[in-house]
Amino acid sequence: MVMSMAVNQGLATLAFFGVGVNLVLFLTRVLQQNNADAANNVSKWTGTVYIFSLVGAFLSDSYWGRYKTCAIFQVIFVIGLGLLSLSTYLFLLKPSGCGREHLQCGPHSSMELGMFYLSVYLIALGNGGYQPNVATFGADQFDEEDSREAHSKVSFFSYFYLALNLGSLFSNTFLVYFEDKGMWALGFWASAGSALVALLLFLCGTPRYRHFRPVGNPLSRVCQVVVAASRKWRLHIPLGGHDLYEVEAKEASAAAGGRKILHTQGFRFLDRAAIVDPNNDFVIPEDTSSARDPWRLCPIAQVEELKCVLRLIPIWLTTIIYSVVFTQMASLFVEQGAAMNTTVAGFRIPPASMSAFDIASVALFIFFYRRLLSPLVSRLRRNPRGLTELQRMGVGLVIAVMAMVSAGTVEVYRLKHVCSGCDDDSSLSILWQIPQYMLIGASEVFMYVGQLEFFNSQAPDGLKSFGSALCMTSISFGNYVSSLLVTIVMEITARGERPGWIPVNLNKGHMDRFYFLLASLTAADLVAFVACARWYKCIQFEGRHDDDEDNSNV
Repeated sequence: MVMSMAVNQGLATLAFFGVGVNLVLFLTRVLQQNNADAANNVSKWTGTVYIFSLVGAFLSDSYWGRYKTCAIFQVIFVIGLGLLSLSTYLFLLKPSGCGREHLQCGPHSSMELGMFYLSVYLIALGNGGYQPNVATFGADQFDEEDSREAHSKVSFFSYFYLALNLGSLFSNTFLVYFEDKGMWALGFWASAGSALVALLLFLCGTPRYRHFRPVGNPLSRVCQVVVAASRKWRLHIPLGGHDLYEVEAKEASAAAGGRKILHTQGFRFLDRAAIVDPNNDFVIPEDTSSARDPWRLCPIAQVEELKCVLRLIPIWLTTIIYSVVFTQMASLFVEQGAAMNTTVAGFRIPPASMSAFDIASVALFIFFYRRLLSPLVSRLRRNPRGLTELQRMGVGLVIAVMAMVSAGTVEVYRLKHVCSGCDDDSSLSILWQIPQYMLIGASEVFMYVGQLEFFNSQAPDGLKSFGSALCMTSISFGNYVSSLLVTIVMEITARGERPGWIPVNLNKGHMDRFYFLLASLTAADLVAFVACARWYKCIQFEGRHDDDEDNSNV
């Protein structure tokens, strides 16, 4: 059952990256956009994919449940891919055979461009709404109260992410090769077929899945706490929380039958929402749940749900810069590779296929961490958990700095191997990009797998999909910040007669300086992340008293 979900994820990822990994070249060769505009449009599109994850998470947690949400958004995903394949085949590849490196396509009408953007944003909606829910739905198949299943759940996220990367391996090699040769329609049709098989495989497992009912609109619960606390801003907050309003454990969590969150001392101003005001709050001891006004009096467990979300936000904010680094792999890394010597032993390597080294690095480091590093750290610390999620995320940021330094160094040497006074590509081999791709892959194992585990485990039971969506919206905002950063850098560096750091002809620019700027920003972000991680306190459930709170800090 869980294996079929991993295969589903691999096929869906193959379909998504069959479009996304080479989209920047499609925009430049088929739609005739320049490098900076193409990189910005890819960043905006990718960011929109992950913004839609919030839509999927909201519908899942509130109304549809995770299974129904996954199924509906996968259908939208297939429709978007089919429309893209059809519009590319019928309208965009004109004249016939265009879309290759040295044969660009002609101009397109507004209708043709409209169909293209409609299709790619349907793909964004379908994939974005599906992704946060499938990860959480997979985690739902494990019982956290069972020690064996709880341990398997931790491993699930690593292998889930591995399946994601193995799925993209095919698209980053075979599909990219055909698309680079101008066979865009073939690549897109293959992606659509893969998404359709993934959908059918998901539906086949329906009778065996564990299903959980949605628990209602989480936004209304959050608003109730804020409104109730605001109405009682004059009241004194009791120490210790013993006099705060509580209900039975079955009703205490956001999810029906969920675990009750223990009271904490942080954000104490919100505790006012759980103070019983004799002058305004009508509460009958025998029937408290039906007698109270939820906009005046909230159970303390409901207050703690909002506190949990507020504690997650600083950690989430410090992951955005990492996503800025990560998104360069689908934009500037590809453009950098296209300006290098792509011929190795008589075979031309498509620049986008270099991301296969990222995937290989993910597989290698997942094995390295799970089989070697984690057991070693567990023995040294005498703690079976090994590195905590936050510690792994910190390691990921360190490796991300190294990746940007590596990319900047390669760009320095690429420019040194450019023919003076000509527009030809650099003679430096594209294989020199391998270290930066490998370092990005290593950082993903620590940062993104750590994020998936962290946000899923630290979200209240009624907001699990929201927790997974936080990880994806980090990627979304990273793409938007990347687009904004490129725009600002070009606005500043391209004044007057200067070409700027990222011009149409990269041989006349200084993309190395942009990479070093990202390295500096990531290093500063690491300092902020460590400060936030040391401040963070883990969620605690009733009946679960362990050392998580102490061990989760960096």
